[in-house]
Amino acid sequence: MTTVSKLPAEALKLHIDLTGVGLEESSMPHAPILGQARAQSALEFGVAMTRPGYNIYVMGEPGLGRLSMISQHLTAIAEQQEASSSYAYADNFQNPREPVAIELPPEYGAVFSADIEQLIDNLLATFPAAFESPTYQQKKTTIERQFNQYYNNAIDLVDQKALSLSIALFRESEQISFAPIRDGKTLDDDQFTQLPQAERDLFHKQVEELEEYLSDVLLELPQWRRALVEKIKQLDNDTISQAIEPLFAELNDKYLNIDDVITYLAEIDKNLRSSIPEYLMPGRTIDPREFANRRQVLTELYAPNILVDNKLEHGAPVIHEPHPTYQNLFGRIEYVSEQGTLVTNYRRICAGSLHRANGGYLVLDAEKMLTYPFVWEGLKRALQAGKIEIESPYSEIGINTITLKPEVIPLNVKVILVGSRDIYYLLGELDSEFNEMFRILADFDSYIARDAGSMRQFAQLMNRHAKDSGAKPLTRTAIEALIEHSCRLTENQHHFSARLTESLDIIGEANLFSAKSNLARIDRPQIEQALAAREYRNGRIAEIMLEEMLDGTILIDTEGEAIGKINGLTVLEIGGSSFGAPARITTTVYPGSRGIVDIEGEAELGLAIHSKGVMILTGYLGHTYAQQFPLAISASIAIEQSYGEIDGDSASLAELCCLISALTRTPIKQSFALTGSINQYGEVQAIGGVNEKIEGYFRLCKARGLDGHHAAIIPAANQRNLMLKQDVIDAVAKGLFSIYAVSNVDQTLELLTGQLAGTADPDGNYPENSINFKAISRLKEISDMANVDEEKVEGA
Repeated sequence: MTTVSKLPAEALKLHIDLTGVGLEESSMPHAPILGQARAQSALEFGVAMTRPGYNIYVMGEPGLGRLSMISQHLTAIAEQQEASSSYAYADNFQNPREPVAIELPPEYGAVFSADIEQLIDNLLATFPAAFESPTYQQKKTTIERQFNQYYNNAIDLVDQKALSLSIALFRESEQISFAPIRDGKTLDDDQFTQLPQAERDLFHKQVEELEEYLSDVLLELPQWRRALVEKIKQLDNDTISQAIEPLFAELNDKYLNIDDVITYLAEIDKNLRSSIPEYLMPGRTIDPREFANRRQVLTELYAPNILVDNKLEHGAPVIHEPHPTYQNLFGRIEYVSEQGTLVTNYRRICAGSLHRANGGYLVLDAEKMLTYPFVWEGLKRALQAGKIEIESPYSEIGINTITLKPEVIPLNVKVILVGSRDIYYLLGELDSEFNEMFRILADFDSYIARDAGSMRQFAQLMNRHAKDSGAKPLTRTAIEALIEHSCRLTENQHHFSARLTESLDIIGEANLFSAKSNLARIDRPQIEQALAAREYRNGRIAEIMLEEMLDGTILIDTEGEAIGKINGLTVLEIGGSSFGAPARITTTVYPGSRGIVDIEGEAELGLAIHSKGVMILTGYLGHTYAQQFPLAISASIAIEQSYGEIDGDSASLAELCCLISALTRTPIKQSFALTGSINQYGEVQAIGGVNEKIEGYFRLCKARGLDGHHAAIIPAANQRNLMLKQDVIDAVAKGLFSIYAVSNVDQTLELLTGQLAGTADPDGNYPENSINFKAISRLKEISDMANVDEEKVEGA
């Protein structure tokens, strides 16, 4: 009979000892990404490659802390790089619908804006005062006097001719009128009507001649007026030029090497020739409101819209866009309602994440990005064209909501998409351009190999997080408890989980308990208290199931023996929590040739992997017992009181043992519970959830009273996965509970029945009265019965 030893208490959990391991926070400029050497190497290569198409896809499951680690790593790299250019939009005076882009050195955005604001203040201080100066007024008067002189000379000629005809000429403003003169006096209308008709007719005829003469002498009046306007306009321009030249001289010297600014300053200079006469000419009064209005007008005309103002001390930008809508990514144009009409201008252009990340790195969540319409196609166009274009994504479907077409801005950005494996493979399959644009894959592992170096990095990361989040410092034992819990999450004593956010959350919860106890540091008891509180919060269903087992609603025996009944170990996952619970498996065997019927599968509750596990049972029976006769058997297997879907093959070992018990009529100890997968040769294979499964059965046994006979059987391959809770380990140490690790079916049968399983001799025969001998005998008996039935049918 094979002897299977109980696992010792010290093998049931990994106990971390960080004595001698440096836990202080790293002083390196940028620490490596914890346990992700492959992903970090890919990330560094992708960052170093400046050729187009070498954008990066960071692949891994949620909860690994990919975003925070990527952002921290990129920030450390970006700080060593040159800062990116700043950008502004300004009015295009020739075509206001197409604002111009101005590229500025880093940190010049606010400086340039302030300089233009100062220029506007200087213009308001200069005008209209420049037009009120004595010099300007004298020159203007001279020009107007010359025009008046031409006009007066022409009128004098008409006046002289009129006097020669005894007619008086009257000037009222620009109106010319005539009246007859008699005896040296001008006649009024009443006196004129008393004149003889002949004299009156003569007067009208002479007036017509005078008017024609007036037209002749004033023939050049429009030309004189045009000359007057031109000379005054030239005087205004000369006055404006003379007044603003000092204002622009300093700006031109300051921005001498910035081509876009010099060009824009020249455009402002040119435009001022028309805007100053329009808005800043002398008025009757200038009250504060009028001054504010004038300033607003000039601001709307000339003040730049600073889109992005990068800082020298921050290096290249690293931008994470958590809400990648089209407008958030590519920028937008805002509108205001004026008298019921939506209007906009260049000052209402808003930057997007691409603008802020230009010259650096843009981090996006792949799943969120694909959720929003037009974003993926727009991002591809921008990366392929190397420019950012602010446009309406809805114009392609006939909805035109844009009135501006801002000048495009050159784009030089490294995009880092963070997403799951499913999205990566889906994009690669559905979009032929994806792999050309995202050539670098940074694959994050879900676990981290546990060694001195990774534990030191883990400890430093936890300490840094505690400091940054305002939590109390962590003791060495607290970090040891965090590593142990992380190893439990991965179910591996040699790895801890890459889901670092889980550990960070526990620190925050433990900090609360530490604060309640007025402790200066977070120690192991606070970590364990936080874990216990989390389990209690999520443990309502587990507690209800335990109560139903104790009151007999769910039938689970933990003592005595039974044929065709066995306790299997299962894991239930509900929401974000999981817990273990035993489940009764029953089997019935009867003559026939239906084979093994999986009741769960027949009821469409057993999923594919569970059905596969049941099918393997037939392969094992045929290989082990039916080498000399046909395998003819009818059997039914069910997981009792299970009303939901079941998946996984971890019950196949228990189902096989239960089947052999029913086949051989050998009772099984009900104080045992087991889990494990098998292959067709009877080798026991590893399963998942081993800790929760053992603990679920232990809770039931403990509630009913441990007597030293209760035990759990697990695959030998799962020994490295054991990270059990302390109460289980204490019970094992006291001999009140046992855990066995088996590697084949025979070992399991001997533990469950206390009988010899039996080993076949060279002829394939098993020792008499062994379990395997009974199984072959019973199967042969059923096979013979089937043959007899067939012969009867044929004889009939």
